[in-house]
Amino acid sequence: MAARPDYDSLIAGHTVVIDMINAGEWGLPVLGRLLEVLQVSTDAIGTAFVEYGPQGGRTVAATGAVAWARGRPVPPSEAHPAVLMAGERVRLVPVGSLPADLAAEFTGRGLGPMLVTRAEIGGLLVGSLHTVYPAGPDLRAADHERILAYFAACIAHLYGDQNGLPAQGDGRLLAALTEGLAVVDSSGLVQLWNPAATTITGRPAAEVLQQPLPFAPPAPGEVADQQLPNGKWITVTTNRLPGPDGRRIVSFRDITEQYLRAHDRDLFLAMTSHELRTPVTVIKGYADTLTRHWDSLDEAERRRAAEVIGQRAGELARLVDRLLASTDAAEPAAGAVAGSYDLAAALRTAVDELPADLRERIALELPPGLPPVLGDPGTPATVLTELVTNAAKYSAWDTPVRIRAAADERTVTFTVADRGVGIRPEHVERAFDRFWQGESGDRRRFPGTGLGLYLVRRIVERQNGWICLRPRPGGGTVAEVRLPSG
Repeated sequence: MAARPDYDSLIAGHTVVIDMINAGEWGLPVLGRLLEVLQVSTDAIGTAFVEYGPQGGRTVAATGAVAWARGRPVPPSEAHPAVLMAGERVRLVPVGSLPADLAAEFTGRGLGPMLVTRAEIGGLLVGSLHTVYPAGPDLRAADHERILAYFAACIAHLYGDQNGLPAQGDGRLLAALTEGLAVVDSSGLVQLWNPAATTITGRPAAEVLQQPLPFAPPAPGEVADQQLPNGKWITVTTNRLPGPDGRRIVSFRDITEQYLRAHDRDLFLAMTSHELRTPVTVIKGYADTLTRHWDSLDEAERRRAAEVIGQRAGELARLVDRLLASTDAAEPAAGAVAGSYDLAAALRTAVDELPADLRERIALELPPGLPPVLGDPGTPATVLTELVTNAAKYSAWDTPVRIRAAADERTVTFTVADRGVGIRPEHVERAFDRFWQGESGDRRRFPGTGLGLYLVRRIVERQNGWICLRPRPGGGTVAEVRLPSG
């Protein structure tokens, strides 16, 4: 760990990152590349970046020996953001000082100490950067610490640019980074215009400075919502600045998504009503047929009717799960587990229970000897059904949906991969937001309520696991679910 940093790799790798930015790439791909450069330059065996939000943190990017942590939630008990903001900017964290569960995870994977530093913008903590080293003596290297602090500053700059970061779409972090600020003098002319103001309004500072505000601010001390010419909705607050010169500070934030979410909720209720009606109608029809014509039906016809009722009842149950997932009252208790079970058997059962048109597209690859999984044996059926249905919806009917499983020292993993339209890197976290369905064009092509992945993440994390999405090389998307081995 105390070896001299590889400055040649650092410079070469950082040049690649700058070229990516200059070519228009941004967000998670650039962040991921920075972590790869950091790992090589510091002789670490893995790197990770944890982004903080109102409910704690989440590992949004990871490399090397800690790539397994990508998508892993980081509860406040592990994150200690208040501690990160105090004292040394870079600190050594021995494995023994980690919370018990995380220490066991590190020890079980042969991981040793890590260097941790904070990434902040103007006193706002946006995340923590980690380099992980092999198990061994807890050594410190000043050069490594300086490099880590430098990379954390680079990452903070990426967040300040607001291009694809934060990776998570909601929360106070995003609001803090995206609030527009303007200072106007007593004549109403703009004296200050921050980058977020440009992003929200589409008006660069050069066009606005020494000009009237491009929207009408409310009176000092008041708040008002209004729509901009570019179609966005903003909420605006005005306050007087101290002093006799009559200056005012105008702060505003983009609330367009709140309006869209209200529309999405209305759409969800309408679509759910329609989707509920379909399976209920079919179930009722086949049940009536069995009741009234039992004696006139042969054995095959009765069996077919029962199969259809079972399939439609399964659809109805999944719709009810989505409906429950859309309400805060249905928030599950964290860490609810029931015991250990055979994941391979659970996945095979889940595939067998899929509708016939989905079963025909499944390519199931389960290696022998998978260790048991700790949790609720009913979890894989719901999760797999949602992921497979999603994969099938976004890919051509004649392409396979591939399901694979694997295990490492601490977790058992299964992936669902398709060759569909794919997911943009900046959307791999936002896809788990409630009611989020991608761009408007995607909504028209692929209708839905936008709750499937939201539900899946809640269920998986309830089992002390985690899930992430990533683009699939060659086209398509991979959903990766990690569950604790039992």
